[in-house]
Amino acid sequence: MNTKYRFLSLILSLLLWAIIPMTALVGLTSTASALEYNKEILIEADFSGRDLTDSSFTKANLRQSNFSGANLRGVSFFAANLESANLVGADLTNATLDSARLIKANLTNAVLEGAFAASAKFDGAIVDGADFTDVLLRRDEQDKLCKLAKGTNPVTGRDTRDTLFCP
Repeated sequence: MNTKYRFLSLILSLLLWAIIPMTALVGLTSTASALEYNKEILIEADFSGRDLTDSSFTKANLRQSNFSGANLRGVSFFAANLESANLVGADLTNATLDSARLIKANLTNAVLEGAFAASAKFDGAIVDGADFTDVLLRRDEQDKLCKLAKGTNPVTGRDTRDTLFCP
C-alpha cells in the first residue's frame, strides 16, 4: 500500500508542477491580440465593432473602410490613408495618427483622447461630437477642425469645441 500512496503522490506533484504554471501563463495572455496590417490595401474593409487594441495599420490604404464602434486604443495609423473612412463612435484613445489622411473621414462621436495626430490631414472630416482631449495637432489643422466642430461626445460628455480649444 505504501507504493500506491507514493505513486499517487508522484502523479499529484507532476500535475501541480505542470498545471499551475500553464494556468498562470494562460491568465497572462490578453483577450485581444494586436494584429499587423502594415502596407496592406484594405479599401472598403469592415472592421466595425472589432477590438483592434494596439494593432498596426502603418501606411495601409483604408479608404472607405468601416471602423464604426471599433476599439482602436493604441492603434498605429501612421501615414495610413483613411480617406472617407467611417470612424463613428470609434475609440482612438492614444492612437498614432501622425501623417494619416483623414480627408472626408466621419469621426462623429469618436474618442481621440491622447492621440498623436501631428501632420494628419482632416480636410472635410466630420467631427460632430468627437473628443480631441490632449490630441497633438498642427495649428492649421486645429483651425480647420474648429470651423467644423460642434456637439458633445456621448461617452466622455466633453464638448468638441472645448477639446479642440476653439475660440
